[in-house]
Formats: sequence, structure tokens, C-alpha cells
Amino acid sequence: HSPMYFLLAILSCSEICYTFVIVPKVLLDLLAQKKTISFLGCAIQMFTFLFLGCSHSFLLAAMGYDRYVAICNPLRYTVLMGHGMCVGLVAAACVCGFTVAQIITPLVFRLPFHSSNQLHHFFCDISPVLQVASHHTHFNQIVIFMLCALVLVIPLLLILISYIHIISSILQFPSTLSRNKAFSTCASHLIVVTVHYGCASFIYLRPKSNYSSSQDALISISYTILTPLFNPIIYSFRN
Repeated sequence: HSPMYFLLAILSCSEICYTFVIVPKVLLDLLAQKKTISFLGCAIQMFTFLFLGCSHSFLLAAMGYDRYVAICNPLRYTVLMGHGMCVGLVAAACVCGFTVAQIITPLVFRLPFHSSNQLHHFFCDISPVLQVASHHTHFNQIVIFMLCALVLVIPLLLILISYIHIISSILQFPSTLSRNKAFSTCASHLIVVTVHYGCASFIYLRPKSNYSSSQDALISISYTILTPLFNPIIYSFRN
């Protein structure tokens, strides 16, 4: 079980970090009469959130692979999911997250911000900041949308492939008890994946014409505050 708990520990750390990027500022704003953030502070908040959020998506894919190996290749689990492999998967997730954040943040903050400085959101997310920009090119929008789509679609496809193999293996198990036990080991991961990708897809993959600041704020609360709150509970039930 060491690889599973290693990946869970990294996932928990990433959730703690990206919660700290947003929640303390939100609490200060709730208490303060004047709610402000500097231009540099906004850029740093977006970069850090994107880095941790994108890494989170790839970490969930790594955990899907871990479940695939545990169920489909149990006798080779300790070999295929050795410490080197686990560190490699985490490093790859962090590199992907850093790269995406490094591309998107400059694309957003190089735009002119002359018309307004009022951000209709509780943190510096991509869509609310783009709404404040005086104008932005079609190229910027396409690049940002494509990167967001890749960050969400590629890990989700990897998870789906893992679970197709997992389900086909489980259905071949001889007893109902063993099938139920195998399904239960995947339940917590599936719940977290559904919530994370469901909320993120709604925010980042919908057309610009459907943008609503109130809807965005409501959904953002669910995956920036509520999901990190409930994830330890979801995983602890199984433990």
C-alpha cells in the first residue's frame, strides 16, 4: 500500500497549498471593507493556483494508474509501482502543471487593463481576469482554451483507459465478494475524480458566451474550498 499512500500524501499537500493560495485572502476580504489585491499579487495567485491545479489533475491520473496496476497486475505491483516510479509520476505531474502555468499566466497578464480594475470573483482565475482586460486577441483565447482542454482531457482519458481495464478485470473475478472488494478500493478515487473534473470542465471548457460571474464563483467555491475539505473524509472512510 506504500505507493497509494505516497500519492495520497502528495495529493493532500497540493490541496493544502492551493487552499492556502486562495482561502486566507478570501477570509481577509470578508473582514476588510476595502477588498484589493495588487497586480503582481494577482499574477502570483493565478500562477500558483494553475500550477497546483494542473498538477492535481495529473496526480489523479497517476492514482488511476496505481489502481490499475493494483487490480490488474497485483503480483507485479511492488515492481511496477516502486519508489522510483512514484517519484517519476509526481515529478511529471509537477512539470506539466508548471509548464501550463508558465504559459497561461504571461498570456493573461500581458493584456492591457485600462477599462476597469474591478474583479468580479473571489480570486484571480482566468475568466474573471480576462473579463477585466481592455481587449484580448482571438489567439490568446484559443491558446488558453487548448491548454485548459489538454490539462483536463488528457488525464481524464488516461483515467478512463485505466478504469476500462480495471472493470474488465473485475468482471472476470469468480466471486461477488472479491468483485465488491475490488470496486470498493476504487470508489474514493472515482468520487474525487468526478467532482474535480466535473467542476473544472464546467469552468474552463464552456463557451465564452455562457460566462456568468455568479455561477463561476459558486462552482469555484466547490472545488477550491469544499473539495479539499471533503477529500480527506472520502479517503479516510476506506482507510
